[in-house]
Amino acid sequence: MSKGKIVLAYSGGLDTSIILKWFIEEGYEVIAYIADVGQEEDFEAAREKALKVGASKVYVEDLKEEFVRDYIYPTFKSQAIYEGRYLLGTSVARPIIAKRQIEIAEKEGAEYVGHGATGKGNDQVRFELSYYALKPDIKVLAPWKMDEFLTRFKGRTDMLNYAAQYGIPVTATHKKPYSEDDNLLHISHEAGILEDPNAVCEEDVYSRTSTISAWPDEVQEITIHFKEGIPVKVEADGSATTGDLAVFEKLNELGTKHGIGRLDMVEDRFVGIKSRGVYETPGGEVLRQAHRDLEGLVMDREVMKLRDQMSLKVAELIYNGFWFSPEFELLMTFMDKAQEVVNGEVKVQLFKGRAYPVARKSENALYDPLQSSMDEEGGYNQKDAEGFIKINAVRLRNNTNVRGETPAKKLGKAA
Repeated sequence: MSKGKIVLAYSGGLDTSIILKWFIEEGYEVIAYIADVGQEEDFEAAREKALKVGASKVYVEDLKEEFVRDYIYPTFKSQAIYEGRYLLGTSVARPIIAKRQIEIAEKEGAEYVGHGATGKGNDQVRFELSYYALKPDIKVLAPWKMDEFLTRFKGRTDMLNYAAQYGIPVTATHKKPYSEDDNLLHISHEAGILEDPNAVCEEDVYSRTSTISAWPDEVQEITIHFKEGIPVKVEADGSATTGDLAVFEKLNELGTKHGIGRLDMVEDRFVGIKSRGVYETPGGEVLRQAHRDLEGLVMDREVMKLRDQMSLKVAELIYNGFWFSPEFELLMTFMDKAQEVVNGEVKVQLFKGRAYPVARKSENALYDPLQSSMDEEGGYNQKDAEGFIKINAVRLRNNTNVRGETPAKKLGKAA
């Protein structure tokens, strides 16, 4: 007798194929779900493999357009960067994958959802928090936290033997001895030979960005157009690209060509473990630099200060898996308001691993040439600065007088 239906997030790799078969062996009807978020994968082969292993049905869902429009762009217009460096490539993809998985579970009348994330990483948290936020009564089966599974599979050898026992095709896995997550926004490289933080990442690890020796020797200048913080057009090589997905794919193509968006860092996982990750986010890095540059032209200083404070919280919430939380919804309303004036265009030079904004214009520009000019008098009375400076100096003078410090003492401390 069946224990019920489970919708399993399935990649076609060794782990999820083993998990699929194991669930069937345990008495569940398994519906395999493959999310296309822009990774390089033979989806038809993955579908056929899932059916061969025993899935009762397979969903292959193209989520790329929605991923860019509703997840990548809101993240980047928020300038959300985790620990000052990571552009959240894996983190941003998890909520959309979980959302569609729950929708399929609802459609199929499945009371369970499952995933193959381990008990040490961030993904288990991101998936499961999303599941519960979207469908509070859902039941989650996570094999790497289940005693029955852990008793059966104590290591990779047990999994390979199990695959051989049931005729599950296994792709060679020793070519790249590390774990990767690939989607439209980035590719990450972790584990294996990268677990030593003092080991230099070899050039052949990088796969999304072009090899250093292939980086062009000529600067390429492009123009990115924005509307309310979202890129709406890219001009490059005499042609224009529009449309949410097409624009981001173009930025990826350009960033890849010039080796932009590489990052090698040690970060803090939500579960409290430090991990080393090597990331490639070519289009995202080009977009981040251009967007931030345009904000400097159009965004009020105090609004930007508040936005930057909130950006830290947005990044933390995305990284930790709280995309569908009430606080995240509140913060994104704030971000939408802050981005209403971020309209215009930015010229960006791409060269040798860097995206460098060189010119920008906007109908919402707060920049006033008369106020800023060193050569013209106008738009600003320089004599007003005298009182402004003296008022700001009041507390500095009082602080020195109260402490009874002489100028000599104060200068000596400074030295």
